[in-house]
Amino acid sequence: MTGATPDKWAGIWRQRHPRDPLELVPVEQDEQEVGVRDGSLDVCLVRLPIDRDGLHCIPLYDEVAVVVAGAEHLVSIATDVVLADLDDEQLVLPHVSGWRPSAAQLDWPTMTAREAVETVAAGTGVAIVPMSVARLYTRKDVVHRPVTDLPPTQVGLAWRIDNDDPRVQTFIGIVRGRTERSSRG
Repeated sequence: MTGATPDKWAGIWRQRHPRDPLELVPVEQDEQEVGVRDGSLDVCLVRLPIDRDGLHCIPLYDEVAVVVAGAEHLVSIATDVVLADLDDEQLVLPHVSGWRPSAAQLDWPTMTAREAVETVAAGTGVAIVPMSVARLYTRKDVVHRPVTDLPPTQVGLAWRIDNDDPRVQTFIGIVRGRTERSSRG
């Protein structure tokens, strides 16, 4: 998923299972559930909430919501902001935010996170994204600041309930922190 850094778990997998490669596939937020449900993905790092019907999901961590603005924007002089500070701003809506704006701010089409940051860099509006997404698309001409009154977005690991593949179970064990000597495998 955009902004996720699964290499911590992928590195452990590579150490423990060097002859069984793990294929990491980038997935946009609007495709995350589809890939797991249709079986094209065995497991997926997902931004919550998701429809958990037929899926297992382990919540992993929370991410702070940040506003991304052009480097010349007033946001650049703040250490953090509250949502009310952005009331008069044109909001650029990337697919990853997990945050729903007011109806007054919905007059701009949604776009990918990369497109949103490019738009913001051009001086057109601000975007609200999880911190990992802001870091992924860091540029010299944009800044990001925490939005202190927005709840964090939550990241989880999802897989189908009917997927009993031992490799999936092994990967889930790695994510849960099981050691190689764990009795659960």
